[in-house]
Amino acid sequence: MASFYGVKDGYHGKKTASGETFNTFKLTAAHKTIPFGTKVKVENLANGKTVKVRINDRGPFVKGRIIDLSEKAADRLDMKRSGVADVVIRYKKVKSQK
Repeated sequence: MASFYGVKDGYHGKKTASGETFNTFKLTAAHKTIPFGTKVKVENLANGKTVKVRINDRGPFVKGRIIDLSEKAADRLDMKRSGVADVVIRYKKVKSQK
């Protein structure tokens, strides 16, 4: 389950967990464990729409939700009206270089 956050929630312009300023008009997202900077593809299972976002924050902190999207990303998935959507997240894990 995905949700989104943005201007009306008071987060736009505030610092994210990665230290950058949150901009709800960019394609970003919050996830609890995926490393900052990772690009993920999110698919809305109800309509097949997809969006690529960059992880720059931590969350969501609501039981049953796996990703919080920026408002722009939620718009691309056509989930702003419902506020939440069943999604699949896909990304490639990158091996750390030591």
